[in-house]
Amino acid sequence: MEQVLTDRPTSFQKARPGPSLPPELVERGRTAEGLEPGDFVLVATKRAGGFVIRLGQKLRIHGEDRKYVKWTHAAVVADADGTLIEAVGTGVREYPLKKYDKLEYLVVRIVASPENRAEIVDFARWALQRKCKYNNLATVSIGLSMLTGSKLAFYIDGRFVCSGLVARALERTGRIFDRDPSHIAPADLAKYYAVGTVHTEAPAAA
Repeated sequence: MEQVLTDRPTSFQKARPGPSLPPELVERGRTAEGLEPGDFVLVATKRAGGFVIRLGQKLRIHGEDRKYVKWTHAAVVADADGTLIEAVGTGVREYPLKKYDKLEYLVVRIVASPENRAEIVDFARWALQRKCKYNNLATVSIGLSMLTGSKLAFYIDGRFVCSGLVARALERTGRIFDRDPSHIAPADLAKYYAVGTVHTEAPAAA
């Protein structure tokens, strides 16, 4: 079902995306370790689609926040082995994290209870099992928003863009964002979780 929503009446300052540990920058040729279900990754993709997303993000994001626009893809970590659930052009799919070994990516390790982590993964698996499709309408809506500043969100229920899937999953644990998840871009997730300064090594175990 196609839906049209106005943006939530909250500000970025009032958004409560939830705490996280310092994000880990994973450089090309390395695979992150120590992942937990419910974490997520942000990828600096190099294909044409990533270029378009990066360009679109630059239209809306300015000043100090420009450092976030390099991140153009997002995926939910489904298990400790690094299995990802992500929305791509062919729909919601499951892939190994090693798929991104040749790219630069960030691991965002959230702070959450085992129950909340399970909620995040359960939602992502629900979308996977339903074989949810990619939300092309939401992509158009995001583009219009970036070009015009419109607060209208157009999307088809049960379809996702990559960052929208991550945001929807995180919402299952009480996290609150400043706009409807269908309008959340990868750069927005980077800003929510303060990815401006990253650690190049995984945080030590408690």
